[in-house]
Amino acid sequence: MGSINAILTARPIQVRRLYFAILLILASMALGISGFVIIEDLNFVDAFYMTIITVSTVGFGEVTKLSVEGKIFTAFLIITNIGIFTYALTIIASFIIEGEFKNAFKNLRIYQRIMKLENHTIICGYGRNGFEVCKELHDFKQPFVVIEIDDGKIESLHTDNKYLFLEGDATNDEILKKAGIEKAKALVSALPKDADNLYVALTAKELNPNLNVICRASEEVAELRLKRAGADHVVMPEKIGGSHMAKLITKPDIIEFFKVLSTHGGANIYFEELELSKLADHHHLKTIKDLDIRKETGANIIGMKTPDGTYHVNPTPDTVLNPSCKLIVLGDGDQITAFKSYIFEHQQ
Repeated sequence: MGSINAILTARPIQVRRLYFAILLILASMALGISGFVIIEDLNFVDAFYMTIITVSTVGFGEVTKLSVEGKIFTAFLIITNIGIFTYALTIIASFIIEGEFKNAFKNLRIYQRIMKLENHTIICGYGRNGFEVCKELHDFKQPFVVIEIDDGKIESLHTDNKYLFLEGDATNDEILKKAGIEKAKALVSALPKDADNLYVALTAKELNPNLNVICRASEEVAELRLKRAGADHVVMPEKIGGSHMAKLITKPDIIEFFKVLSTHGGANIYFEELELSKLADHHHLKTIKDLDIRKETGANIIGMKTPDGTYHVNPTPDTVLNPSCKLIVLGDGDQITAFKSYIFEHQQ
């Protein structure tokens, strides 16, 4: 049952077209059988035989001499089915030749991979915002799955073959469950309508109260409603974009500096968020000065989050490290690696 559901849930456009073509053939067969039974008073087997030789235009002999009504019905059946069979054969041939049969089972493998995910992120909506979220998570090698309902975007996801995805309505509980919401660590709802994001936030928190829910909002009035519904963070892209453009005028060098830090290529400079739960035992209750982190690793501790949720910018050298804190560290790739090794793995 799970295999069937996987194909139905994650099917591409071509699979739905195949289903439609098969449905047309079956409907045509049902019409033909019913017509011959009613008009010519044939039994089911003879009516089925007449329908087959008629719609396939193979030209075998009739099982009985047809009445005038029967001849008119047969002619109508032939003309109608020329178009139906041409369409069906084209779709079936395309399905096989273009590899869509293979794609259906590829979707099944995708679904099986989704079922194995843990501590992943669910992204609802693959629009402009969802696309950027996917790109960022992919760059940082974070596991995630996309939920999208739009045929064109599903086709794009299927063609690119880069991300795990499910086709469906993100406001549907069952789709969220298929995406592994009970085991997920975060959900990003980037749907175009605030009402849909509101519903997703509410449903997501009901299914997983510990989930970190991040929602997009297009209007300020929606921000409070989304937080009431359970969203941990609400982002307004238009507002952020406008503020960013203004700062390019008022504080251009600061914006350029942060652009360098946030760019993945070239500068090789990163912000890193690190939990100290695995802090080496011999580092417990030592100060930043005692550890001499800048000299030992080259990295800089620019922020600390304490257990009560308070952030400390540029913590002083006498700040004590303990496993319940989080650090925000700045450095290049080698410095960050050295910092992790020194703090977590280095033993005396």
